[in-house]
Amino acid sequence: QVQLVESGGGSVQAGGSLTLSCTVQGGLSYINYCMGWFYQAPGKERKGVAAVGDGGTYYADSVKGRFTISRDDDKKTASLQMNSLESEDTGMYYCGTIDCVRIRSLLPEDVSRWGQGTQVTVSS
Repeated sequence: QVQLVESGGGSVQAGGSLTLSCTVQGGLSYINYCMGWFYQAPGKERKGVAAVGDGGTYYADSVKGRFTISRDDDKKTASLQMNSLESEDTGMYYCGTIDCVRIRSLLPEDVSRWGQGTQVTVSS
């Protein structure tokens, strides 16, 4: 059974940094999958943050220049380095396996597997 496990969330002051990590457990040929990070603010819809795969990295406009996504195919991990955090970044962050054909769109409906999420709280 394939599971995605996120870690690294927490509380930080505005301007601070956090690194989220997503580890894929189980019999999944990780190298063939594109990975994405999404966030969901309280009472809001889930939105795409960043994705990696298909030979590139892709970001939502709101995080360009502040967040960096990366992957380690040997360790089956996808990481999200978040710098210059803002209070608007507060929410639950989820990683997921995303359709490589549609990776640029960063849409939640293109995700086939989700992790359980990790909370990020940024105080101003």
